[in-house]
Amino acid sequence: MAQVASARPWSLGAALPLILAAALHQGFAAVAPPTVAPPTPAPPTPAPPRGPGRPERGQYQVLGSNGTVCLLASMGLQLNISSQDQVVQDVLNIKPNLTKASGSCDLDRAVLQLISDADRTSLSLVFILNTTSRKFHLGEASVTAALPDVKEPFWAQNLSLDYLRGHLGFSYLCRQEQSLMVASNLSINVFQVQVQPFGVVGDQFGAAEECQLDQDDMLVPIIVGGALAGLVLVVLLAYLIGRRRSHAGYQTI
Repeated sequence: MAQVASARPWSLGAALPLILAAALHQGFAAVAPPTVAPPTPAPPTPAPPRGPGRPERGQYQVLGSNGTVCLLASMGLQLNISSQDQVVQDVLNIKPNLTKASGSCDLDRAVLQLISDADRTSLSLVFILNTTSRKFHLGEASVTAALPDVKEPFWAQNLSLDYLRGHLGFSYLCRQEQSLMVASNLSINVFQVQVQPFGVVGDQFGAAEECQLDQDDMLVPIIVGGALAGLVLVVLLAYLIGRRRSHAGYQTI
């Protein structure tokens, strides 16, 4: 009688790991790795708006009732105007080639009026003379200006200033930049100013009285130079004393 061969149970058990490995391999191959998108670059930060730069220095003069020069001024002028909440700020330069100078002179009051029709800007500077002390100063200032994106024109005034002080017959001179506060929303920057509102002879400035800022600026190099000279002197004295002591150590026999 023929015998029927029986299946070997170990052959199926050995094949199962191979089948599972093949299935897993096909599954991993079918699934593509996720694509990572490159990071979106941040938009560049806009540069802050640039101001108009340093103003050009203008030469202005006012004629008296007799036709002679009664006020001389040479300076660069810049208006810093801000809104009441200090959020919006405009910087305007007074352009001498677009500005008309006029004014008037009295015994103790001299007015310099600068008007620019192109920029729709008006600046009035009033100098007051104390006839007793024979000293003058900038006592009043007013500004009218048309600002972009603003319907109503800007206006500010101050009748109690005390800037640019000098003596009668002399001119006030300051090479350093100064910021003259007129109101909470207005300051006037003046550059290389020389002004003489009273006692003008001919059409030339009188002897200049330099401002304290210029004097302090000159004082620093003088102090540094003096300190260096003193240091050199101390070193030289120490050297001479040292040489003298060394020679004193050798006595002649």
